[in-house]
Amino acid sequence: MSRLHIVHRTSFTYERPVTASYNEARMRPVTFPGQRVLSSRLEATPSTWSQEYRDYWGTQVDAFEALTPHETLTVVAESRVERDAPRGDVVTCGWDALRAGALQDRMSEFLMLTPTTAPDADLVELAQDSASGREPHEAGVAICDALRAAVEYAPGATSVHTRAAEAWQARTGVCQDIVHLAAGALRAVGIPARYVSGYLHPLAASTVGEVALGESHAWIELWCGDWYAYDPTNRIGVGEHHVLVARGREYRDVTPLRGVYAGGGASTQHVEVAITLEA
Repeated sequence: MSRLHIVHRTSFTYERPVTASYNEARMRPVTFPGQRVLSSRLEATPSTWSQEYRDYWGTQVDAFEALTPHETLTVVAESRVERDAPRGDVVTCGWDALRAGALQDRMSEFLMLTPTTAPDADLVELAQDSASGREPHEAGVAICDALRAAVEYAPGATSVHTRAAEAWQARTGVCQDIVHLAAGALRAVGIPARYVSGYLHPLAASTVGEVALGESHAWIELWCGDWYAYDPTNRIGVGEHHVLVARGREYRDVTPLRGVYAGGGASTQHVEVAITLEA
């Protein structure tokens, strides 16, 4: 088990004063089996109204507005989370179970290929080749590893609007692109897959109390009799240094912070995630 302290700070500076700003933040972890949120808060400055709710996917959302003129906006989410070590066993099923009508209906949202996740024909072929002769769990991991071997991790090479097909054609991307590619490839062979956003402590051999600077992270959950979490960017199973914040079909369902504002002109954004291993 590990205990992690996470401070996620996002700030915007505007060219001219903003007169009104309306926002949604998905920056606070949720409690689920294997993950316990010990404390969590979000503070937006300025903010004249705020409300918390759970969205359709079960994500904690903080909605807030700022109706006083402002030239900067700062949003800080601070959480303490306990994570259990992953279970050693993996629940598995066969292809017949995945192709059953009831399962297809229940998982339809995670089998659907969206414009963002739709794979190129050669990626579908790679997925089919990787899945050949394997049961769904092993096939899913093999697909993720095969596409990751073909894609270079290159920070700054893509944006949040990049589609999986574009990243595949360039053979470059970041964790968001790799997860979009994995989701499309898995769905193309009939394995339900969902996009997960959260945090990953970046130092494998860090000491208690050491602060590590990182960023938001993304990984995949594939259904093979139960949901199995896998980090295709790092080619590892999701473990006690991963902290889950949100799930959905793709990045647009889990965007950490989005909103609209009046006035302001151009803006610049700065994001910092500090993660401390406390135990």
